[in-house]
Amino acid sequence: MNNSQSAEMKAGQAKGQVEEKGSQLMDKAGQAAQSAQDSVQQAGQQVKESAQGAAEKAKDATGMNK
Repeated sequence: MNNSQSAEMKAGQAKGQVEEKGSQLMDKAGQAAQSAQDSVQQAGQQVKESAQGAAEKAKDATGMNK
């Protein structure tokens, strides 16, 4: 193998490593986005439940729940 072939081989290996690293980073970014979406949905659900509880308490307090 001459120097040119060796350089091409190393360049190909480096390209493959960069592509793999890029793929891994994209996977991590997708997982982080999914986690953030899940957290926002959970927080929204908690807010909704709190608001519903507050509305029920207000109805109870004013006698509208009878």
